[in-house]
Amino acid sequence: MEEKVLVLGLSKSGIAAAQAAKQRGCDVYITEGKEPKDEYKEKIDYLKGIGIHIETGGHTDKFIEGAKYAVTSPGIPPKSEIFQRLHEKNIPIISEIEYAYRNTDIPFIVITGTNGKTTTTALVSHILSKNYSAPVCGNIGVPPSSLIDEKLDFLVCEVSSFQAEMTTSFKAKIACWTNFTPDHIDWHGGLENYFKAKAKLFLGEQAPEYSILNAKDSRLVEFAKECKNVIFFDDDKDCYIKGGSIYYKNEEIITLEDCPLIGHHNYQNIMCGIVIAKLIGMKNSDIRERIMSFTPPAHRLEKIREFDGITFYNDSKATNPEASIVAIDSFNDVDVALILGGRDKNTDLKEMCDSINKHIHTVLLIGEATERFETNLKNNGFSNIIKEGSMEEAIDKAISLKPDVVLLSPACASFDMFKSYEHRGDVFRDYVLSK
Repeated sequence: MEEKVLVLGLSKSGIAAAQAAKQRGCDVYITEGKEPKDEYKEKIDYLKGIGIHIETGGHTDKFIEGAKYAVTSPGIPPKSEIFQRLHEKNIPIISEIEYAYRNTDIPFIVITGTNGKTTTTALVSHILSKNYSAPVCGNIGVPPSSLIDEKLDFLVCEVSSFQAEMTTSFKAKIACWTNFTPDHIDWHGGLENYFKAKAKLFLGEQAPEYSILNAKDSRLVEFAKECKNVIFFDDDKDCYIKGGSIYYKNEEIITLEDCPLIGHHNYQNIMCGIVIAKLIGMKNSDIRERIMSFTPPAHRLEKIREFDGITFYNDSKATNPEASIVAIDSFNDVDVALILGGRDKNTDLKEMCDSINKHIHTVLLIGEATERFETNLKNNGFSNIIKEGSMEEAIDKAISLKPDVVLLSPACASFDMFKSYEHRGDVFRDYVLSK
């Protein structure tokens, strides 16, 4: 009798797991709580054509009963009604990365963290691809389940806290935790639960061969005491900056001047990549060459252009104050006009206001968060604030001020004015390039 596998949601990762399970002879059922958009019709017809059962607009007992386990999409919260029903029926729930791990021998290199993981994942894949087949997957790129039957050396996988929480046996060869700051607290039901979700990837039977941790993050330094084979980055002995260069265990790898990314947080991302490449066995010259040829992902302190003496940076991915702080702190002794605001996450703004006081000349506020951000900035002694009604108006005003840098780093979600942070960044980029 075929093993019955239940897949929750018609997400990209869910579809990849469903197809992989079908190829392995399983009886696959996809249950989607919402009615799908029109663009999904062709995909649904294809999946049904290869024998995958699909229901939409709700979850029926017929689909749930008898499933050996359920593969969930990252967007479904643990408190959801379908999770409760599966728990009642003692049906285990796993993430798509867990499913992929169980069905391949390709070793995983995992990058997780609150900020910086996408840039680090892309960089690690780029460095390793000099000598190995090591595509990006997971939270960026493609779901690992779509790669598990290929002949690859490594899977370089960005793992979110949502994906990590639903793992049980997933074990990386190398796991890197870039940093830890408050985020996704509502989804996890508290800050400690958010931490524990990521920590699963480093502990017990899931512990990797090597754990790479941030020496400047006090929470991770304390956590390192629970981990095996820890290598720190941004410390004074494993991987560190000295005299304008990045070193790995006393070997100079690259000068900061040759790095294509700016800001200390990006130097930390590069250090992560160096540590992983050295553990894999790459030569210093190859690592340096690959770092120098790297193009950073869009919307992450992305340099757009220089125009009329002004350099424009798109950091639309900064959807929380902590992410904006690392961008703001990247600029010293230059006149910066910062475009800030969007849909407020109601997180504490004190540290961001302190950074703005140190590094920013002018703040241009847009979006729903305008009033609270203005109040907090003024209460913290910053008064050079301009309020605008749109992204385009903010850019025009910023240009008229003739600063050295115009930086979009919103510290907010995008959904008040845009479809996504990508859409917000695209609007910024397109308007700047139109000048």
